Amino acid sequence: MSKIIITCAITGSIHTPSMSPHLPITAEQITEQSIGAAEAGAAILHLHARDPANGRPSSSPAHFAAFLPRIKQNSDAVLNITTGGSAIMTLDERLAAPKLAEPEMCSLNMGTMNFALYPAAARITDWQYDWEKPFLEGSDDLVFKNTPRDMAHVLHEMGDKRGAKFEFECYDVSHLYMLRHFMDRGLVKAPLFIQFVFGVLGGIGPDPENLTHMKRIADKLFGDSYAFSVLAAGRHQMPLITMSAILGGHVRVGLEDSLMIMRGQLAMNNAEQVTKIRRIVEELGRSVATPDEARKLLQLKGGDKTAI
Repeated sequence: MSKIIITCAITGSIHTPSMSPHLPITAEQITEQSIGAAEAGAAILHLHARDPANGRPSSSPAHFAAFLPRIKQNSDAVLNITTGGSAIMTLDERLAAPKLAEPEMCSLNMGTMNFALYPAAARITDWQYDWEKPFLEGSDDLVFKNTPRDMAHVLHEMGDKRGAKFEFECYDVSHLYMLRHFMDRGLVKAPLFIQFVFGVLGGIGPDPENLTHMKRIADKLFGDSYAFSVLAAGRHQMPLITMSAILGGHVRVGLEDSLMIMRGQLAMNNAEQVTKIRRIVEELGRSVATPDEARKLLQLKGGDKTAI
């Protein structure tokens, strides 16, 4: 496979404002960095919202509506809206904005899991906002809940009723088997776009042998009915996504996954990471997919069929 899809996850719900001054918080910052990432070569933009007053992860449709139309007006990129939101949100809160926006793509976490962020708190001494430290430290007792019933609900609401396709986020091998279960039930249909997720404490570790194992099991379960991409947390980002490109997969970058551009140096924006991985994959002989090529590969409904 020569064409490679670059996904860029713009802000996420894991990193907090005190970790980097370059993390986009406001609608203006999210818009600007999304457009920049698309111009750099990202075919898909994976989007979360934040409260502009304090940078806290937000599920508010109003916060999403402040940037979604502006990105769409200035970019042809596929807009992929999270249904994971944050582990502290209810399922109804997580789905509020996607249901209104009716996007081409949504993410879907394929299981309930521990989602431990607390080690990051020890690395910060100056906090911008009073919510950040308790949010991180409290994750030693945090579970991201996505039961089979929850997942079936998301598949029905976003897939059956609104025509979205999914970025199936698999944080462990067990999540691949859960995805196969939903395929056997007829609730999920090919082609699948599976995001292997490495390095979140509570999920599978960021070891190269785990990537080859995940691919081997996915090949066994899904044959030629899927495409895979890789995201890796923090310092593991570039090595593991480069390995994905070598193995014929796709890649995901972005400040949601890593705040760095290289060891000891913060990324100035999302486009910087897109530019770096684009150079790497092109030197490996892969050509970067345009948004329309990504739509064709993933059989998306098209940007003209979304509500926002």
